[in-house]
Amino acid sequence: MDPISVGLLAALAGGAGGELGRQVWAGLSALVRRPFRRGQDTEVPAGGSGEAELVELEGAPDDPARAQALSAALAVRAGLDADFRTGLQQWHEQAKLVRTGDGEVHNSISGGTQNGPVLLGRDFSGVSFTTSPPPPPAAPPAG
Repeated sequence: MDPISVGLLAALAGGAGGELGRQVWAGLSALVRRPFRRGQDTEVPAGGSGEAELVELEGAPDDPARAQALSAALAVRAGLDADFRTGLQQWHEQAKLVRTGDGEVHNSISGGTQNGPVLLGRDFSGVSFTTSPPPPPAAPPAG
């Protein structure tokens, strides 16, 4: 299973997504607080259940280190607990539906004349322009 996005965790902990975001965060909280199961062994792994990291991120949702710690704890637990992994995958599918603002694009062009191509969007790569530069401005009439 892929790690849960640090940006998604931080956004949800910070209240993004309105009521749906709060419900999704509550779902993750309930999932993390379930008893740890590892076959017949119910012992919590050395990395913990993820509950401490969850609480810490709730207290400081703007701290990317706390979001990273929770993402790592979720990945470790998912690797050790098949029931948790299944629940986390289902939770992640629901969480992807929440609009968190992650990846939003706000473009603005203002002032003056644009002398060339303007590209609006996000995440461009390998872009090249092969247009000629604009001609120099015409000289003012003599006179």
